[in-house]
Amino acid sequence: MAVSERERQAGRVTLTLPWLADDGPAQLNTSELRALTTIRRLGTLGALFLALGSLGAGAVPVINPAQNVPVLSLFTRVTTVSLSIAIAGMLLMVIAWLLYGRYARPARARMATQAQTVRTVVMWLTPLAFIPPLFSRDVYSYLAQSEIVHRGLDPYSLGPAQALGVGDPLTMGVSNVWRETPAPYGPLFLELGSWMSGISGNHIVLGVMLQRGIALVGVALIIWSLPRLAKRFGVEPTTALWLGGLNPLLIFHLVAGVHNEALGIGLMMAGLELGLRRLPIRVKGDSTPPFAPGELRYIALGATVMTLAATVKINAALALGFFGVMIARRWHGRFTDLLRAAAGLTVVFVTVMIAVCLGTGLGFGWIGALGTPGMSRTLISPATLIGYLTGGIGIAFDLGVHTHAIMSILSLLGLLVAAVITVHLLWRSFHWRLRPIIGLGVAMAVVMGMHVALHPWWMLWAVIPLAAAAGTSRFRVAATIGSAVLAVVITPTGSPFDGRSFVLPQAYIAAIVVTVLTLLVVSRTVPLFTRAPIPAMPQRAPATAVTVGSSTLDSRE
Repeated sequence: MAVSERERQAGRVTLTLPWLADDGPAQLNTSELRALTTIRRLGTLGALFLALGSLGAGAVPVINPAQNVPVLSLFTRVTTVSLSIAIAGMLLMVIAWLLYGRYARPARARMATQAQTVRTVVMWLTPLAFIPPLFSRDVYSYLAQSEIVHRGLDPYSLGPAQALGVGDPLTMGVSNVWRETPAPYGPLFLELGSWMSGISGNHIVLGVMLQRGIALVGVALIIWSLPRLAKRFGVEPTTALWLGGLNPLLIFHLVAGVHNEALGIGLMMAGLELGLRRLPIRVKGDSTPPFAPGELRYIALGATVMTLAATVKINAALALGFFGVMIARRWHGRFTDLLRAAAGLTVVFVTVMIAVCLGTGLGFGWIGALGTPGMSRTLISPATLIGYLTGGIGIAFDLGVHTHAIMSILSLLGLLVAAVITVHLLWRSFHWRLRPIIGLGVAMAVVMGMHVALHPWWMLWAVIPLAAAAGTSRFRVAATIGSAVLAVVITPTGSPFDGRSFVLPQAYIAAIVVTVLTLLVVSRTVPLFTRAPIPAMPQRAPATAVTVGSSTLDSRE
């Protein structure tokens, strides 16, 4: 928060900012730095393995250009070997990420620096920025739907097969289940895709690279906003960057997998950072501080950017609710303040949404297509597992086949339960029992987890907000475990190999052997798994005080 010299001398409010104190974590010593360097290189090796394996085991185009390239074409003919290499790369990167976390714990006296962590993100992302898509074929749907918009057709009423034809190169890459379905993506994303389609045309490889460029913009926004938000909430920036920016789910699915969640989450987090930039921090029981210069302007700007995120993925609209709680708590904390904040944010949301929908010429048809993802059910979804289990029991007792009907009921119940829990979290946040940004992360986890089409990368909507504020809490531990598990449950192709059940066990066994051998060789040089004592953070000296009014505020909300 900006504070003028006149306000500082007037002694209006004392705002305590612990992250400005000079007694933060020290840099790593020589042995720790050597181990960290080895861990970073281990993750880079994993990324290179994953990049090589993608040539034969990735979600490659139907007409694979690598088939005509000497040496690279070898990977396209040995798919099981390619899959083993890719899985070994995944395991190495997850292990390297967990090992790096030892040097990003907020309780350490010596930690990896923010700059080291950002450079590590770049090291691990670079090999995956130029490869075929991994884990999913969704990017081909993006290309096809963007081409529909580029041709002046309605992507919310026509599927790729209907608008482009089954024989079109763009349609051929789309998964069969999505070839005749409307686009569930927001108008801003499809408009950006239309511009990219005007450049790439039917050139699949160029189109994928341009879509990955959009995803990298979103990742850059995440990396930009995370440490800034972490400082606002009293969390070490390195800890936030490790959990949110270096997370294998982000690397695997937003960059390698080219998912538009990258842009949606990036805009949402950037909007939160902008909206909070001039918002004074108020502790429960303190008097309301005066308005800061430009406070309302930045609130409107933040709400605008979050609404733009919702025009990419509607999930981002949930952030506006918890942002409204932050605003109401910053004011007098009364219910009328909550209503005022909600009204103001609703005006911004509706205005920006109408402007984008009409400005792109795509209208509001995407709202009716938001249920499209629910047409595909995933086995990592608890609702789907319960539905199949219940339907199987009905079949076993000769009660008929009711699986589809059960799934529909569970989908509706999941939506209602998620809505109730979200309202409860909003109410708890408003009454100072929970940080609103943690409430946002938990609410996102519930909303995504209750969906019958849950995908691993959907959980990043929860993990990244939690990374900015969870600190040493149980939420950080849960996000770490969940990220590590979800990062390895989906194969790079996202395919069950059409009934060839022997492929996956063989690939995983070979990948585990390669991973163990690699770790044994590396650990003989630098001991990575020894339980060296972790120096504790010394007792902090009084934090730097900034004068803004007549009461004392600290970094808590």
